[in-house]
Amino acid sequence: DPQPPPLPKKQLQRAESLPEPGSSRGCHGNPEPRAGSVFYSVPLPHLQHGEGAAPQDRPSWALKKPLTKSQSLGEPLAQSSPQKAPSPSLKELTFGTADGELGQLLESPAGVCGVVLGCQEASLARLSAHMQEELVGPEERQQLLEVELAGKRWAALRVLDPQPCCQSGDAWYFRVGFTFEHSQLQFAAKVPKPCCSSLGVQSSLGTHCSIQRLLGRFTDRLPRELVLPGIPGKQSQGPCREEAACPAPQPVLQVLLCAEVPQQTLADFVKGSHALHRTSPGHYERLGCLLLLQLCMGLEHLHGQNVAQGDLCPENLLLVQCPCPSWSQQGQKEPLGLSLPRLLISSFFKVQEKQRSHSSSQEQDWSQGLAAPSPPAAAELNVGRLIYQILHVDISLENILGFRSKRLPEIPSLSIYSAGLKRLATLLLHRDPQQRVSIEQARGILQVLLWGPRQELFARSRKSLALLQSWLQVKRALLLLRFAENSAGPRLSPGLEEWLCCQYFQGVTEHTLYRVTQVLYA
Repeated sequence: DPQPPPLPKKQLQRAESLPEPGSSRGCHGNPEPRAGSVFYSVPLPHLQHGEGAAPQDRPSWALKKPLTKSQSLGEPLAQSSPQKAPSPSLKELTFGTADGELGQLLESPAGVCGVVLGCQEASLARLSAHMQEELVGPEERQQLLEVELAGKRWAALRVLDPQPCCQSGDAWYFRVGFTFEHSQLQFAAKVPKPCCSSLGVQSSLGTHCSIQRLLGRFTDRLPRELVLPGIPGKQSQGPCREEAACPAPQPVLQVLLCAEVPQQTLADFVKGSHALHRTSPGHYERLGCLLLLQLCMGLEHLHGQNVAQGDLCPENLLLVQCPCPSWSQQGQKEPLGLSLPRLLISSFFKVQEKQRSHSSSQEQDWSQGLAAPSPPAAAELNVGRLIYQILHVDISLENILGFRSKRLPEIPSLSIYSAGLKRLATLLLHRDPQQRVSIEQARGILQVLLWGPRQELFARSRKSLALLQSWLQVKRALLLLRFAENSAGPRLSPGLEEWLCCQYFQGVTEHTLYRVTQVLYA
């Protein structure tokens, strides 16, 4: 076979810019130029359609596949390449990012401002994900624990207290222990009350900070030492009275194993906080806003999965102590009740395809929504009632239905949050369904009440998207500075309130702020 003709002189001149043979031999073992490289655009007809030399007779540069610039050339040559490498993503930037990559970003149309703002948003997203994992635990560990608990019954658990740690409207909760990976874990055994069960729905809700997490379930007889308040005969451990209360054969009950151990219900919290509300109204009403915010976030998660909360009342909303207090509470000797707990939704039902029929009048629709908690559309009404209950204002069904002049009970102005909570309750309890705000809008209003922008921002400047965008950029920067400063303290960890704040500034936009402030400050 004839040998291929030598390369044209023009191409050899182009090769003068390639590295010296010694610089590329270490990577490819061949200093010769390669056909198909990014530096060559002249076609080689003698290599097409199988023409030319046989494979064993061809030169080495015709045997190998064309390599890209990053594969065949070193970094010094990359700067002289006519094709620029793609700019690094803002999510990948760190303090140790090479200056060459930073230079590419600084030359972009966004400039320094765009780079800084993008890095702030990416940093908030990473911080939020890290804090969420601290609050709910790693997902992989939970999955391993679920596998380990599969098939386990009461015999594999240690009952830590025969008395319930919490009693909700639909279940009793007992603290139990379990050994997992050489560590002692505590979680709650949920024993549903008669005619109260949502096991099938709760098994497929996914992980959310405001949703009760299910680790396992089993069917078994209750241990003899457990005490079920309100069930005659169960307070005694004597065999005679127990047998009289539960005739043989003793019924078998379904039990849920839940990751979080509840301390009390929202009803217990509200009942025991009258004095706190009088002495520290600002702090207490801020706690109320944070609890309502968690509830709205959980309801949004459920609505996205076509699931509704079973009975949205204070007795069925659980409160769980957080693993670490908020930055604002660390180092302070505050009495029990001032720390922010996690709020958990614990009862659910699947939304039916056929929704409640439209009432003949707005008054009838409003009354039915307050009386029947099951329709999804009643979630707004029930959250509105919860605002009054948290603020210790009588909002019983008989009370609210007695107001025929579209007036609601008066909420006293005790703190900077009172007027905003009153406004939100009015919007949620509006008799006209078309005028009510949604749960998503209620969540946005609560976030603005907690972290701004407050109305005084618009006292000097007219409200505009540009003003709200500038406010948002400054607040994000200040929030990140706060994280940095607090991280230098004596082992301080962000808590639940910091995570909620981070969630807000991570996803909110100036357009959302404009709409929410229009409704809130109307």
